Amino acid sequence: MRIGLFGGTFDPVHLGHLRAAESAREALGLERVAFVPSAQPPHRPRPLSPAEDRLAMCRLATAAHPGFETWDLELRRPGPSYTVDTVTALVAGRPGDEFVLIVGADTWPEMSSWRDPRRLFSLVEVAVTARPGTEAQELAAPFPGSRGVSRVVGPVLGISATAIRERVRAGHSIRFLVPDAVADYIARRRLYS
Repeated sequence: MRIGLFGGTFDPVHLGHLRAAESAREALGLERVAFVPSAQPPHRPRPLSPAEDRLAMCRLATAAHPGFETWDLELRRPGPSYTVDTVTALVAGRPGDEFVLIVGADTWPEMSSWRDPRRLFSLVEVAVTARPGTEAQELAAPFPGSRGVSRVVGPVLGISATAIRERVRAGHSIRFLVPDAVADYIARRRLYS
């Protein structure tokens, strides 16, 4: 099976994430896109919401789409969530599957500074989705032996998790920025207030 891996803090998951995943699924012929919430991202501050809330929101957001799943493997591992560790475990544990790592255009330039990037690029193809405010960049494979890099073309929604959290803090609606089930969950759990 050809599976897209879409990682992030998802604090909260929003319609921009879902649209990017759908564009990648269609463009790359993926049978599944797995949303993989990170426990403790090494390159950014700790998420505001607890892991179990971010996992629950991802499950709510992906439940209605047969091509989407939510995986908790990074949340079950202690310490920082290094992508290369996740990918290594998946490749070893699911030898019949092929994985494509989906990242945003804002993340692409950082990837060479990630833990063991040469190994990461040797294990998975990387697909770069457009993000509002990022210019098109050259997408050459950064290392010999890389599996390849491709650009995902599709609609881009200018939604950010930071802006959603700020709207909640200010008492403004987040409807039509996140799935309804996620908006209800945020309100019920009083997240970001």
